[in-house]
Amino acid sequence: MARTYTLRRRAEKKAETRRRIVEAAVDLHSRIGPAATSVSMLAEHAGVERHTFYAHFPDERSLFMACSQLSLERDPLPDAAAWRDIHDRTRRLRAGLRAIYGWYERNAQLAACILRDAEHHPLTKEIVGLRLGPYMEAYRDVLGKGFGARQRPLLHLALSFFTWRTLARDEGLDCEAAVEMMVRAIEAKT
Repeated sequence: MARTYTLRRRAEKKAETRRRIVEAAVDLHSRIGPAATSVSMLAEHAGVERHTFYAHFPDERSLFMACSQLSLERDPLPDAAAWRDIHDRTRRLRAGLRAIYGWYERNAQLAACILRDAEHHPLTKEIVGLRLGPYMEAYRDVLGKGFGARQRPLLHLALSFFTWRTLARDEGLDCEAAVEMMVRAIEAKT
């Protein structure tokens, strides 16, 4: 009985340490970005030694996968399947952009740092491609159904985090106004 308790307690402690490291990484990635986050900074922020960090994460990629998984568990990206049954393309586009822009709003700080670093940090770019790529492809497929060649580039623009940030943060538009502006721009190219 005592051995079972000890093993279970050890596993719980190991899981808690891993969780603390991942939490620390998500926090640092959302404040300074993954490219600027060093193992030393991360270990200090998590309250562990470097060797403890490496015992849990043998490489940066395994840490990034754990961080992105935790972030998406906390606030999953919108599922494009929810909009598939909306037959009116304008209503479908509004519903999709509203959900996507809501996610951007809730995750603005982390998304800004991650997407900025993806421009020049190969590992961040890889993880963004793995985690966000399939969603963006589904968004373009579902929301772009029935769109012509002149509308697709505008849809791509509308789906960009940076477009949302320009409209919402730089220009001060609320979610509904930003959505409506992009819907009108896309529909004007019919």
